[in-house]
Order: sequence, then structure tokens, then C-alpha cells
Amino acid sequence: MNETMVCAVGNVATQPVYRELAAGPSARFRLAVTARYWDREKNTWTDGHTNFFTVWANRQLATNAAASLGVGDPVVVQGRLKVRTDVREGQSWTSADIDAVAIGHDLARGTSAFRRGSVKSEAVVTGAPQQPEPVWETPPGGENEDGTADAETQRQAEVAAVT
Repeated sequence: MNETMVCAVGNVATQPVYRELAAGPSARFRLAVTARYWDREKNTWTDGHTNFFTVWANRQLATNAAASLGVGDPVVVQGRLKVRTDVREGQSWTSADIDAVAIGHDLARGTSAFRRGSVKSEAVVTGAPQQPEPVWETPPGGENEDGTADAETQRQAEVAAVT
């Protein structure tokens, strides 16, 4: 089945709503995407039409989105577009949902600090074996002129950390 994948850049319009369901965690929020264009007559940027999407996140993405996002945050959302039409009280309604695959802060409009989730809880959820933390320190010797590890020394340190 073909799916329509979209990448939407906008602002979080509502506080994410987090739910624990039988199928696992789920979160949803509204995303406001406003077109901007350069108005040559006014010589300034002008806001165009605003589209609203309901973004749905599941499993670990839902947990992380609920903990990380707040109203007004600039975000980038990638996922499957679902457009639905139904009739409510005699009126036709159309809604556009995004089943999110990835959500992140828009770093073109600010900074963000990434914090990795608990390795133990992720390993339990996914059943994946825990991996040891790699050695990030530069071993003695094998340094470039600027004090950083050369590529071979860095590769050896990474191999040693994994084994």
C-alpha cells in the first residue's frame, strides 16, 4: 500500500495529551503550520494561511514527545498523512492527521538540549541487549596536531569499547 509521507514544519499549538493504552503509550497534539511569503509591495515577510494537523505519536516517540514538547515550540514532524472526511450533525468535516515517525525541535529557530532516554527502560521495552557506553576519552598517543585523536586511534578505541 502506498502511503503519503510528509514533513511538516510548524509550532506546537496544544499541550501534548499522553495516554497509556493497551497497545502501548500514545500521545497527540495539534500542529500549526503557517505559510510565509515575501510581500514585495510592503517589502516584508507576511503570514499566509495556517493549516492545523493532529499529530499522533506511539510507543517511545509518544513518551518522549510528551516529556519534551510544549505549546509554541517550533518542531519538524515527519510521518504518514491521513486525511479523513466525516459528517457530524449534518455538516461535512475534514481532518488531516499525521501518524508521526519522527518529531524534533526546529533548530533553525532555536537551540535544544538532547537527553537520551534511560537505556535500561528502552532495553526492557524493545528486548534489546544493553550496550556498554563507548570510551569517549582520547587514549594517550595517536593525537593530531590540534590534540584530537587521529582516525585510526579513534576507531581502535571504539572497537575496544564494544568488545
